[in-house]
Amino acid sequence: MPNSDLLVASTVDASTLTGDRIVATAAVVVALAGAIIGGLALGRPTSRSGRRRSAVALIAGVTGVLVGVLVVATADGGPGTGNGIVGGYAALLLGLLATLLGGLAFARTRRTA
Repeated sequence: MPNSDLLVASTVDASTLTGDRIVATAAVVVALAGAIIGGLALGRPTSRSGRRRSAVALIAGVTGVLVGVLVVATADGGPGTGNGIVGGYAALLLGLLATLLGGLAFARTRRTA
């Protein structure tokens, strides 16, 4: 089989949902939610739910980072191959942001309590 056939066979259409893309997209959604909740917790640290929000942001951020690392580590190819590599990197970055915001908010709620 020529190399050009291998390259064509390894790519999928941009609108095709593969299992890896679904996992990466779910990780991005969880990490983005964690970043939003972490920002809210950091913005209002004295509210009664500040500690709970910061804990949720930390858990969502760590989950996004772990799943993002798993997707990136197991991807066979680059963008456009259906392996979810772009979503994996997005989940990794947003998960780090959510973890940072949640950690800062958690530290602030511990100081004010």
